[in-house]
Amino acid sequence: MIGGTAKLRKRPLMADTPMELTVRDKVVVITGAARGIGQEFARSLAAAGARVVVGDVNDCSTTLDLIKAQNGKAIGVGLDVRSAQSAIEMVGAATRAFGRVDGLINNAALYGALRGGRFDAIEEADWDAAMAVNVKGIWHCCKAAVPAMRQFGGGSIINLASLAATYGMPFALHYTTSKAAVVGLTRGLARELGRDDIRVNALAPSAVLTEGTQEFFGDRARRALDVVKTGQSIQRNLSPPDLVGAVTWLISDASRFVTGQTIAIDGGTVML
Repeated sequence: MIGGTAKLRKRPLMADTPMELTVRDKVVVITGAARGIGQEFARSLAAAGARVVVGDVNDCSTTLDLIKAQNGKAIGVGLDVRSAQSAIEMVGAATRAFGRVDGLINNAALYGALRGGRFDAIEEADWDAAMAVNVKGIWHCCKAAVPAMRQFGGGSIINLASLAATYGMPFALHYTTSKAAVVGLTRGLARELGRDDIRVNALAPSAVLTEGTQEFFGDRARRALDVVKTGQSIQRNLSPPDLVGAVTWLISDASRFVTGQTIAIDGGTVML
């Protein structure tokens, strides 16, 4: 662990309490944090004073080194979101280290490893893999984290959807369908958990400048990114830091009356 253990007391948030745009002392669990967007979330939230738990099926040591370099507080855990037990162990590690869970960012997803193509050429194994990680994985992590959030009076869950779901991405129907399911999961869970003061929202970014995007599009990445950019009102490609403001707001108490929403961070491609 980086930074030592802290036991944080439950602080009920009253309706007349001033809203603060801060994540200081929040305990935030982030899945898929070994690289890319998840790594940026972990680094940025830790720099803002959150206590961060980074989980991934891959090694998170680089992410932890980035946090350590800025004197942040974090632990790393091995995580396979396809396993309910792995998700339970991740949340257990979070509560043992930091005493509670305030936020969960469900970022882990199959993307770069998926093979695109016509819908009728997608292999059944690839379809099942996308659903197992991108949808069932979120379900596993929510099931594991919600009891801890209830114990301490509420929390915030952020699920990563995609422009693929809100716009309709061709030649990647397995990915597009999985991310559309994330939107439905977010809305249904928000209605179930509102009584527990647990907020559930989704982010729908356009193609992000990450290794995963490069891997998914391969040799066509530059052309694909140019097409995405051309369809936006803001004519540049999305980078991981562009997502941090929305994540910070949703984890903070400043968004305490916002739930069930899918926020498009796509440079003005889809305007709801």
